Amino acid sequence: MGKKRSGGGLSPTQQAAKFLGVSVLAGAVLAGIALPAAGALGLAAKGSVEGFDEIPANLKQPPLSQRTTILDNKGGAIATVYSRDRTVVPLKNISPYMQKALVAIEDSRFYEHGAVDLKGILRAINENAQSGGVAQGASTLTQQYVKNVFMEEAGDDPTKLAQATQQTIGRKIRELKYAIQLEDKLGKKRILANYLNITYFGEQAYGVEAASQRYFSKSAKNLTMEESAMLAGIVQSPSRYDPVNDAEEATKRRNVVLQRMAETHDISQDEADRAKEKPLGLKISRPQNGCITAVKGAGFFCDYVREVFLTDPVFGKTKEARAKLWNRGGLRVQTTLDPQTQESVQASIKDHVYQTDKVATAATFVEPGTGKILGMGQSKPYGFGKNETQINYSVNRQMSGSNFGFPTGSTFKPFLAAAALEQGTPVTKSYPAPYRMPYPKSVQTCSGKPWVNNGGFTVENENESERGPYALKEAMAKSINTYFVQMIGDTGMCPVMDMADKLGVVQGNGDKLPEVPAIVLGSKGISPLTMASAYAAFANRGTYCTPVAIESITAPGDKSLPVPKSSCSRAMTTKTADAINTLLSGVIDSGTGKEAGLTDRDNAGKTGTTDSRKNAWFVGYTPNLSGAVWVGSALQNVEMENITIGGQYQPKVFGGQVPGPIWRDAMVGALSGKPSPDFNLIDIPDPDKDRGPDGDRGQDGDPNQDPGQGDGSPGSNPKSPFPGISLPPGVLGGGNGHGGGHR
Repeated sequence: MGKKRSGGGLSPTQQAAKFLGVSVLAGAVLAGIALPAAGALGLAAKGSVEGFDEIPANLKQPPLSQRTTILDNKGGAIATVYSRDRTVVPLKNISPYMQKALVAIEDSRFYEHGAVDLKGILRAINENAQSGGVAQGASTLTQQYVKNVFMEEAGDDPTKLAQATQQTIGRKIRELKYAIQLEDKLGKKRILANYLNITYFGEQAYGVEAASQRYFSKSAKNLTMEESAMLAGIVQSPSRYDPVNDAEEATKRRNVVLQRMAETHDISQDEADRAKEKPLGLKISRPQNGCITAVKGAGFFCDYVREVFLTDPVFGKTKEARAKLWNRGGLRVQTTLDPQTQESVQASIKDHVYQTDKVATAATFVEPGTGKILGMGQSKPYGFGKNETQINYSVNRQMSGSNFGFPTGSTFKPFLAAAALEQGTPVTKSYPAPYRMPYPKSVQTCSGKPWVNNGGFTVENENESERGPYALKEAMAKSINTYFVQMIGDTGMCPVMDMADKLGVVQGNGDKLPEVPAIVLGSKGISPLTMASAYAAFANRGTYCTPVAIESITAPGDKSLPVPKSSCSRAMTTKTADAINTLLSGVIDSGTGKEAGLTDRDNAGKTGTTDSRKNAWFVGYTPNLSGAVWVGSALQNVEMENITIGGQYQPKVFGGQVPGPIWRDAMVGALSGKPSPDFNLIDIPDPDKDRGPDGDRGQDGDPNQDPGQGDGSPGSNPKSPFPGISLPPGVLGGGNGHGGGHR
């Protein structure tokens, strides 16, 4: 037995024996001899391959991973994403120079030998024996292609990748068998095309088309002789011959390829010599990958589309299956995003809230009746830098959104009103609604065990002048807190929970809303997408549709994939929806949302401001577009008083002030040139109001008024962290700043 050299490597004799063993195996394969399970080469020994005949008959050729293009609903590109930057092209779209250069340097006898080049093996044995190492390989282009297939199948899995590239006789045998099959099945031209499309050219470029675009900013069919030679030279060692990082080494390698092309008579020696004198002529195009490249501020929508794909079972039963399909790519994803709406949303955000402001805004717009997301944006751009973020403030945590959503303030009140009307409460319902009052002594819940106000918790209105009695229309327009707390006392929690379920309203972390009366004042965090979709049900006369972001997906080969569909269901009667639309039209006409109102079409909405002014909302809609706008600090640590937002000083921020105009301007641009349908409004008469001789509403002596209402002293809770609202235990959540709502 030969001895190892002191350096630990194989001696020249052992190197020759190793290659001789491979050649013997190759000869056996070519002769069609089935190798035994055990023999002189020890194929059945631990860590080696099974018998040759036991290798699966056909090589699995996975579809090559490619770029995925995400499009808006008009077919315009939003972003390109990929696991591997590759564009598969047929051989006719690859320069003949490129084809010749690759064959010349990698396997010059490609068209002469079969799957295995015995002459090449013997040459390699001789060269390696003389050099004392492995100076020359013997794999044919077909064998290299098979190896690349193994690597493509392994993907980014380090264990599988190591198995695909391990230097063992077992792997070599597999390559040999599959190479023979492919030569017979595909032929030389197909193998060459497949190789050029699968192999790695460095700098994140897989396949010759991506490489041509990366290094020369042109299509592979237009590559010149010297450009082709450079790319062909990279294949052997993409890091060593990287022209971006080592132009000198890449030039030397290119010239080796040019000389080899002359030796194989693909070009003349004179052509090769002239080409060697030319510079590399690089025209670098930087890789453009991921949602960070999205146009029109659609990075967060792009990210939402990706999350939908990775989480929806329609794209695969398991998380792993969906991720594999997404990473394989090659998809054309047509989305619901409307470029007109998206541009308008981003322009309005940019006008009203600056990227550098202490607070941020997020806005989402959906189409009533379809659930299609037409626009989604925020003031902190998608990215990794200062005043940038990858957290999508518009969506729930499951979809890469904020952990809890954001407290919605009084924008929750319409859900209670809808639940009450569904229970038979008249639309003219009046309550005493004093300035300050205790929460009801008890409120019924779905469990049958009532919530009890054991802590003497109280609630008050924004201004001391806001004293009832109020009817529903005026209470909604002025966002009277005490009115709606009295209403939930009569209605109970269960109808409100049922209405929230029908409207798809959950907390930002995905949990159901808690059964506590403070939710009517917006104490819990909800995402803008959830709010916009829920309000769209009012616009759609009571039918709620789940939000959708994807219209269609086309896979390679023009194969259509199934996509998630919006599910629409009735949440309330048309009568109730029409009443809510009438009530919320009053909010814009004469209530807290006057600054948000549109002048050229029917519109409705609701303001919301939480305690300490940490959050401000406006959620509004027309019959054909619904949108939610949130303004605040993502960390819930900024009180929006005496603050400058978008270059405008704000002594106190209300929902109708900052979010309202953002919504208004976004809607104006989004709906420009679009139809202007009408609501089915109802007539809501003003009930008789008891008034004193000075014209003020009666307060003292009201028989419906609880003792102590109006002066604020009995039952007040000075320990409440939120001025204006005393919350029951358990309402605050996880440091999320969940306060009650004002406007």
